[in-house]
Amino acid sequence: MDREKHNKIKQNKALLIIDMQKGSFTPKTPRFDTDEVINRINILSELFRTFNFPVLFAQHDGTKSNEFIPNTTEWELLEGLKTNSTDIFIDKYANDVFYKSKLQSKLIDLNINELFITGCATDFCIESTIQSGLTKNYNITVVKNAHTTGDRPHLKAIKVIEHYNWVWKNMIPTQGKVTVKSCHQIQEELTTL
Repeated sequence: MDREKHNKIKQNKALLIIDMQKGSFTPKTPRFDTDEVINRINILSELFRTFNFPVLFAQHDGTKSNEFIPNTTEWELLEGLKTNSTDIFIDKYANDVFYKSKLQSKLIDLNINELFITGCATDFCIESTIQSGLTKNYNITVVKNAHTTGDRPHLKAIKVIEHYNWVWKNMIPTQGKVTVKSCHQIQEELTTL
């Protein structure tokens, strides 16, 4: 691959890590496979940094509802997540990370058109952000084993995750495209660029 094509690919990818905050991972709100999800996110974020792809952390700011207030413990990222001084931090205000945040303008500034999405919660913020990103022409890669949620009254978390991975894999997107891949598949693809 020639250098110009490689540079174009590099400029167009970003890893988005959504709501991996202490307030979402409590004894009252346990999440499925938390330690392994954190591990996979760390693997991918390190790989993205190695290739100089942007790594973005979206943190919910619930000041209006008096929760997840910036600089409080519940707003902080989970201890196990590894961050870097080059990472970008975005405040979010609704399930959809794009809603009234700086995400869209930051992605435009960075010339990003492909988002790799990870984080919490599968059936709320991950789903909303994927749908929103597709209508904005982003190509989305969902990391199928690097997003999580909790048990719901009618469905265990593992089934919620399986269901949404199936939905995203089989949906007909409006503008951008969506694919669902494992952390391992993405590692293999990126290391062969």
